[in-house]
Amino acid sequence: MRNRQLWIVAATGAAVLLLAGVLAFSQTSFEPSAAQAQTVAETASALPRTITVVGEGTVKIKPDIAQANIGVEVIRPTVKAASGGAKESMDAVLKALKEQGVDEKDIQTSGFSVWTERPYGPEGPVGDEILYHVSNQVAVTIRDLETVGTVLDAAIEAGANNIYGVTFSLADPSQVESGARKEAVADAQAKAKELAALNDVEVGDVVSVSEVIGGGGGYYAGGIREAAVAAGMGGGGGPIAPGELELTLQLQIAYTVE
Repeated sequence: MRNRQLWIVAATGAAVLLLAGVLAFSQTSFEPSAAQAQTVAETASALPRTITVVGEGTVKIKPDIAQANIGVEVIRPTVKAASGGAKESMDAVLKALKEQGVDEKDIQTSGFSVWTERPYGPEGPVGDEILYHVSNQVAVTIRDLETVGTVLDAAIEAGANNIYGVTFSLADPSQVESGARKEAVADAQAKAKELAALNDVEVGDVVSVSEVIGGGGGYYAGGIREAAVAAGMGGGGGPIAPGELELTLQLQIAYTVE
């Protein structure tokens, strides 16, 4: 009996020692040493202080090309008749565009679709009649802006009955984009200096530069204008004014603080 009591006391003592060891290990594992804390503090202090701003550059543009979506839509009682009519009309439109000096490489199919229509009355479908719609669209680039109105008129006269807009832009925007970036850099520098002065510091070297895509950067901000074609498509599209565009680019620039 005495031996059993000694064994129980020994086991209890071992358990107490094991628990104490676990607690000591847990405390050591979750509390960083003084050396570790110093390393973290030194790393944080070594990080450069920076000012980050977004500079914006806007330049005015005189467009040099126009782009239009021109198409035909034909409705017939059979899909074969509708498809044949659409092909005949589109061939005439393409011929008219080329006669107006539009290069073949500047004409590209942008859409082709076929769908059906059942005439409906107040009480539902009217008989078994089915109408077939065939639509064919081409995207056209017009490089002589003085001929935009004439080209659209010729397309309408040839049978185009689906024109949903004209947009103006630049054939090569690289030089204009370069000018916008220069303005964006100057704008960013001015903003950074203003922020530095408000915080009694000075602007240092550039740390990073990135171009902002979206949010106003890299887009014709409100500048791509649409010119409506005359209602009814009966010819005489009216004057087409390209107007003036604006290209806006944004750069995010980070500067060190001294």
